[in-house]
Amino acid sequence: MILKKITILFILLFSLLSSAQIKLSNASEISVLTIGSGHLLNDSFGHSAIRLREIGPDGRDLVFNFGTFDFDTPNFYGKFATGKLNYMLSVVPYDRFIIEYDYYKRGLREQVLDLNQEQKDFLLQHLDAQYAPERRFYKYDFFYNNCATKIRDAFDIAMGEQLVWSDSVAEEKTFRNLIDEFVLPLPWADFGIDLALGAVIDRPATELEKQFLPTYMEQAFANATILENGVSRPLVKQSRVLLEYPKEEAQQSLLNPTVIFWFLVVLFAALTLYGFKKGKLMKGLDVALFGSVGILGVVVAFLWFFTDHSATAWNWNILWAFPGHLVLVWGLVARPNATWISSYLLFVMGATVMTLLFWIFGMQSFSPALIPILLLLLLRANFLFYNRKKED
Repeated sequence: MILKKITILFILLFSLLSSAQIKLSNASEISVLTIGSGHLLNDSFGHSAIRLREIGPDGRDLVFNFGTFDFDTPNFYGKFATGKLNYMLSVVPYDRFIIEYDYYKRGLREQVLDLNQEQKDFLLQHLDAQYAPERRFYKYDFFYNNCATKIRDAFDIAMGEQLVWSDSVAEEKTFRNLIDEFVLPLPWADFGIDLALGAVIDRPATELEKQFLPTYMEQAFANATILENGVSRPLVKQSRVLLEYPKEEAQQSLLNPTVIFWFLVVLFAALTLYGFKKGKLMKGLDVALFGSVGILGVVVAFLWFFTDHSATAWNWNILWAFPGHLVLVWGLVARPNATWISSYLLFVMGATVMTLLFWIFGMQSFSPALIPILLLLLLRANFLFYNRKKED
């Protein structure tokens, strides 16, 4: 707590020294903008920004946006994949900002804050210091350092202990629960997120941590108060809707992971039964299954061990999606009589059962669409283990 206070004082002092002459007119407003969800995955969670508006014909009307990145960054996609991409603070006129969200028909809500002149000036000075070329870039983290949390932190720094967040717990939710609220209409994205993110997001999020999502930060601002000279007042003095569009109901397609994976269970079971009756192993099924799952394992291992993403660590999907399955595929094709294959098949069955136990005992929450995949692994590993030598 003491270290946090020292850090806030240091940053505030730096902001004041570097931007001492910047002030707002008395007829000014500072507000938080919350943008609704879009149709694409990267838009699903919404967005947040700070609006600075000086009322009058010559007044400034600017939006401070921490959610900007530069496509011209060298090795952009490589840095994005490895969690090394820097985001930045950008400043644009409000008219230009709102045009984009109006075009994509995304809702936009505004919370005008009840700040005194000194608090407004402190915030502007801090934002201006953050906008300096050497400071505007920051290391992005989806959960802990994003477009919403940077706004919360800016107000914490500018207002210090005068800003009081409500500590009442609305409902206990894990980080994964929070994400699911926004991606359930996108079943493939939901499955991919559950595959890529590890057990570290299965702990309950505090009320402060929930603010990584713009909607939850909006709620936190609505419940926050300002404590000044022993008197408390609401942080938000006015809320208004700037853009509103009817919410479109997501159309569920039959081509979703659950349906497709259960179809594969039926197909593989039928072909396995056919192979059993004909005395054939049907190795093509195993090349396809273990090859695909092995590739997923490479992705899981890469995200866990070779990236800076904080949420991809301790991902127990690696138990069933194991990179070593690619070695099994090679063995089935090039060394079908190798004795180690039987041992590896036992490992596959054990690791698959272990995945289910991790799920049952709450060590990690997995996608429900994973159940048919686990059944496929158990089916084919068991069939190969008991019938491989018969064909030979």
